[in-house]
Amino acid sequence: MKVKVVAQILEANDRIAAENRRLFKDSGVYVINLMSAPGAGKTSLIESTIKELHNKLRIGVIEGDIAGTDDAQRIESLGIPVVQINTGGACHLDANMISEAITDLPLKDLALLIIENVGNLVCPSEFKVGEDMKIMILSITEGDDKPLKYPLMFQESSALILNKIDLLPHTNADLKKIKNNSLSLNPSLKIFEVSCKTGEGISEWTSWLQSLVA
Repeated sequence: MKVKVVAQILEANDRIAAENRRLFKDSGVYVINLMSAPGAGKTSLIESTIKELHNKLRIGVIEGDIAGTDDAQRIESLGIPVVQINTGGACHLDANMISEAITDLPLKDLALLIIENVGNLVCPSEFKVGEDMKIMILSITEGDDKPLKYPLMFQESSALILNKIDLLPHTNADLKKIKNNSLSLNPSLKIFEVSCKTGEGISEWTSWLQSLVA
């Protein structure tokens, strides 16, 4: 019975996600679903992306958190339209939450919509929200065992951003192991090494993203 209920939930979510996708396409907006564990640097990456692309692309953001508005305030201070979703305990955003949130965004004025999902390495990968692609951030400080522990997140993502690369000398993480295990799960995975603190790798990431939107 539990398996059947879960299947029904995912099917209902996929239907709403498809409706969201049609709306995004009709509005001419490219959508990425940004996922990671808590503290990996999703909001910092969004800030760096906005600063790099704000004169090139019209960007909007949906911030997903269990509670609080700190991240949305950080984005709003950059002059970007942003909507905060507080899930009240749910460990991920779903398509219905996004459907309700986008009514408060000027979709037709945007070229890129970034959805920051709730910090979690499991649930966000299972739920489509209408995005063009899922992007995963892995902080170097999380260690090199995450691809094999949380394979679905890596399999569902189109790109993997290895953040806080400046801290690599201060960790025991094996960068080659992370890359090899990630690519064994998803051979087409695009991998970027970045540091939101130093700016390393940000231009490579944003150039690639801009090419997708264009």
